[in-house]
Amino acid sequence: MIIFENVSKSFEAYGKTVEAVNDVNLRLEEGKIHGVIGFSGAGKSTLVRCINLLEKPTAGKVILGNTEITSLPEKKLREERKKIGMIFQQFNLFSSRTVFQNIAYPLKHSGMKKNEIKDKVNSLLKLVDLHDKAEAYPSQLSGGQKQRVAIARALANDPKILLSDESTSALDPQTTKSILRLLKELNGKLGITIVVITHEMQVIKEICDNVVVMENGKIVEQGDVFQVFANPVKQITKDFVDSTSNLSMIHELIKDNVAIAKLKEGECILKFTYIAQSASEPLVSYISRKYNLNINIIFGNIELIGEYPIGGLVSIVSGASEDITEAIEYLRNKGVEVEVILDARISH
Repeated sequence: MIIFENVSKSFEAYGKTVEAVNDVNLRLEEGKIHGVIGFSGAGKSTLVRCINLLEKPTAGKVILGNTEITSLPEKKLREERKKIGMIFQQFNLFSSRTVFQNIAYPLKHSGMKKNEIKDKVNSLLKLVDLHDKAEAYPSQLSGGQKQRVAIARALANDPKILLSDESTSALDPQTTKSILRLLKELNGKLGITIVVITHEMQVIKEICDNVVVMENGKIVEQGDVFQVFANPVKQITKDFVDSTSNLSMIHELIKDNVAIAKLKEGECILKFTYIAQSASEPLVSYISRKYNLNINIIFGNIELIGEYPIGGLVSIVSGASEDITEAIEYLRNKGVEVEVILDARISH
């Protein structure tokens, strides 16, 4: 368990005090993948660097398991840090060392024998699928391969926690997927707690169990990823969730007065959000027949978050006004969230 108790971190900049992290209370469960998301300057990197005390809190406590690390003397803190691995956006590999030597570096003062280090490094190379790159240099590797080396190096001391600071931001989409898949596999195989810092909700959606949303140094929303995606509360969270879907494009089309978003009298644009069980039911075809509605789907997607389906549709709906109202009520009773985006029944 990673626990933050009233943690704050401030910096002095240009004669002013900047609260990068402001009175944060947080509990991150052991063995899970936790995502911390926010825009630039939200405080997410500072918060996560307080876990290994790369940033020492100005106030509050950080507790790892049963150990309050904020009160440890330097020698004991160094020992605790060995239980925490970290990977970065820029890989931070030694360019003059081979892949093998880069991974072996954290074991330099471990007391392990040469043959033990060799076995350890080879097992890590196999774990990250780079067993044939031991003698290569970083300059000979792709971005994804460099990040795999960085991950292997971060795992050299068998840490209980792995911190990932924007580790896929410099990678192309396909390579990003492969690195995220690797992190997910490592979590499953090793039971390691992973904390992912990102500004991309797609990353959260791909691998995280829980998400923490930060803004101006504070946690504004947190919870199970599926629940946050299904029912975002704060506007910033809604914006992040919308960024992973094409459904929010309807607002731009309306703003730009695009032909497809121009309504005739009696029409309205509805957004349906399906959660879990309702995502697999043919509800749209049902209400079309039952309430004699014409439904023209503009955008739509259904996907899995964890083990659960979630999705939505944006549609132009026409028919008798009272029938549309009854259909909306029926869908809401079925657990479908319905938002009336534009309504020509009222405006025309």
